[in-house]
Amino acid sequence: MELNRRHPWELTPVEAVALQRELRTEIIADRPINLSAVHLVAGVDVSVKHERSRAAVVIVTYPGFLVVEIATAERPTPFPYIPGLLSFREGPVLEEAFEKLKAEPDVFLFDGMGTAHPRRIGIASHMGLWLQRPTIGVGKTRLCGTNAPLAEEKGAHVPLVDRGETIGAVVRTRTATHPLFISPGHLADIPSAVDLVMGCSPKFRLPEPIRLAHNAAGAF
Repeated sequence: MELNRRHPWELTPVEAVALQRELRTEIIADRPINLSAVHLVAGVDVSVKHERSRAAVVIVTYPGFLVVEIATAERPTPFPYIPGLLSFREGPVLEEAFEKLKAEPDVFLFDGMGTAHPRRIGIASHMGLWLQRPTIGVGKTRLCGTNAPLAEEKGAHVPLVDRGETIGAVVRTRTATHPLFISPGHLADIPSAVDLVMGCSPKFRLPEPIRLAHNAAGAF
């Protein structure tokens, strides 16, 4: 798969923050995904062990979740763990995995944030600029923002708000389990992101494409 490379990855944390502020002006987070046209969904995850990173991209049919392709890559972890700068830690190895893809997914679901990020450019948004495909952030823990109380039943969701701006949604994908923090990455919007994540979560808390990618990334 061809990528729209935007910059080198060898940056200091200060340079990385400055770059995020520059790139966030290009993020499109108000474009609905045409869910009727979604046939292939990719789950994206990275596992880090002993300062080595392994990326996995698993493409499945939608809504059947049959595995079409698995692409992995592994390399030394190049950047320290700093909240809000995950894309600089995981971006290089993800780039290698994306380049191996033969199929072209309609949407990418990332284990990480999209616009639900202090500077509105989490890894799903950042890598969305490289992929130029709709991307969605699926965070397991809150990075920023607040929300109203959330009902316990599956499908319940409320806005995630930060400094007066709605940056995503807090979504219960399984009854009585911890919610997920869903946000557009790039070329998506909040309602269609929530709908697709729910459509990809028939049984488990994590959407099926991400669950498969998590298993593939951790197998080293």
